[in-house]
Amino acid sequence: MDKYCISRQTLERLPAYLNYLKSLPQNQFANVSATFIAKSMGLNHVQVRKDLAQVSSRGRPKLGYVTCELIDDIKNFLGYNKLNDAVLIGVGKLGGALLSYDGFAQYGLNIVAGFDDNPKIIGSQIADKQIFSMDKLKNLCERMEIHLAIITVPEVCAQNVCDILIDCGITGILNFASTHLNVPENILVQHENLALCLAVLSNHLAQKYK
Repeated sequence: MDKYCISRQTLERLPAYLNYLKSLPQNQFANVSATFIAKSMGLNHVQVRKDLAQVSSRGRPKLGYVTCELIDDIKNFLGYNKLNDAVLIGVGKLGGALLSYDGFAQYGLNIVAGFDDNPKIIGSQIADKQIFSMDKLKNLCERMEIHLAIITVPEVCAQNVCDILIDCGITGILNFASTHLNVPENILVQHENLALCLAVLSNHLAQKYK
């Protein structure tokens, strides 16, 4: 299956399937079916069956999938078994926390270095990751063939940083700045809007406990 033809909605559901499957005791659930997964996760069984069929051809009638094989198929499809190097721009509190987080490897992401224009932190390290000045960015990206970047700068700086990254050969951006980025069609931007997430959660709590 060509992963570039899969829908965004399916891609967003696959990590949830993977986390659920990994939570099952392997000695009790050697095999699982799409119907079982759907019922356990409160999802539509037809949708789950279609999603899994796009990433694994090993499902069998009445037997379902071998759980460990399905886990491997989803991880391979998502690229979790192959580390992708990335750079992080903006080493403030959020950027520093992301540099310190050691759980990205299980999702196939390896942040190799941080970049900032603050002379007070340039040359320092966070979790053994070096902090460089922005003028070192292009050389490192080209030398290490890095095509992924994480933006954690203030929103007023985000577009300028984005333009610099594109000039450095970056084609995939995870944007934590709360602003829209204008990019060419060949550049993929995934926006992580923390303010929006908090607004949704706050609204949910307000409705539940009003």
